[in-house]
Amino acid sequence: MALLRHIPFLKAVFLYSFTAFGGPQGHMGMMVKTFVQKRKDITEDELLEYNAFCQMLPGPSSTQTVMLIALKRGGVPLALLTLLLWVFPAAFIMGALSFIIYYFHIGSTDHSVVPMKAFTYIQPMSVGFVFFAAARMMKSSIRYIATASIMVGSLVATLFIRSPWVFPALLVVSGFISNFSNKRIPTPLQRPKKINWMHLWAFALLFIAAGVLSELARTEDWQHGRIFNVFENFYRFGAIVFGGGQALLMMMTYQFVTRPGNQLLTSGQLLTGFGIVQALPGPVFSVCSFVGGMAMAPYGGSWQVLGALIATVAVFMPSTLLLFFLFPIYENLKHHVIIFRALEGINSAIVGIIWASGIFLFRSIAFDASLAFEWSNLLVVVITFSILQYTRIPAPLVVLGWLLLGWSLHQ
Repeated sequence: MALLRHIPFLKAVFLYSFTAFGGPQGHMGMMVKTFVQKRKDITEDELLEYNAFCQMLPGPSSTQTVMLIALKRGGVPLALLTLLLWVFPAAFIMGALSFIIYYFHIGSTDHSVVPMKAFTYIQPMSVGFVFFAAARMMKSSIRYIATASIMVGSLVATLFIRSPWVFPALLVVSGFISNFSNKRIPTPLQRPKKINWMHLWAFALLFIAAGVLSELARTEDWQHGRIFNVFENFYRFGAIVFGGGQALLMMMTYQFVTRPGNQLLTSGQLLTGFGIVQALPGPVFSVCSFVGGMAMAPYGGSWQVLGALIATVAVFMPSTLLLFFLFPIYENLKHHVIIFRALEGINSAIVGIIWASGIFLFRSIAFDASLAFEWSNLLVVVITFSILQYTRIPAPLVVLGWLLLGWSLHQ
């Protein structure tokens, strides 16, 4: 019954899951508009803090961030229900896509899927959301020359150092730099958060059990042993992948496309799935539903559904368990003066990373195939940013407007 009072929040999450385009960076802009400005579930500073914490964990950072918003409101049960609502739409679509790709042999060669014309303006629109989030957060986090310098330094480093390790490294360095200021004093911790060690034990035991069962399935040649391999593969991805969807794509390419004796997909099929998930709202990690379904497709439709389901659960489970275990520890530690002062620098670095993400994403769509500058994309970015910044039009309507315009202009 306690969850009934959270129904308006869950409705907002479900709507958000259908309109959150643009990957983790675009999701931040949507979260600012939905959970900070409209619903006031958290403050901008809290959202920055949550996002910074999630950047230091493996797995999908935007998924973890929205779970922390739910965790603040209603504890672990609400966070798990939020995870389900957030993941389900995109995971369902990507699981269904595995049937279309497999039975119609789309992508069986190294070619991508035909572009979806309705999504023509979604990428530049997502860049507008990214810039909106960065501008909003800069107002509350960048107050001094030192924090502005950290923001600019993080922006430059993110643009020119193309490694997933740059993000945790920037957060550590920024936190160290901001500790040279002794002006900020933390408030005393009133009541320490309880740490549930079962989450850590469950994470470790599942990791070990998945590895053992997967190896037994392989060496003993179990009839449907591949399902154990699928669980182990995606649980391992969720436990160790840093850097978001691009890093996940590299891992899946080796595991399912190029690894000798385990070529379950062609590169064309994998790229088709990864390309389509970029055009969908929700977590990029939902591409695992597609890959899991494709991996089990040769065993029949029921096994294909199970493969999509197992892959989805497996890839989100380790980061969820780590989140529930580590966040109370972080909540206790942040009241210590060193951690408290570090947050100022970390938040400044996150703002710089968001600015850099917007620039990088725009650079990737700025030119067409003939290398001519796409002025229409720049116009979409500016219009989207202006609508979000200067009007009260809800974010879902902004997304719907660009979808309808893309569809109508390409009929």
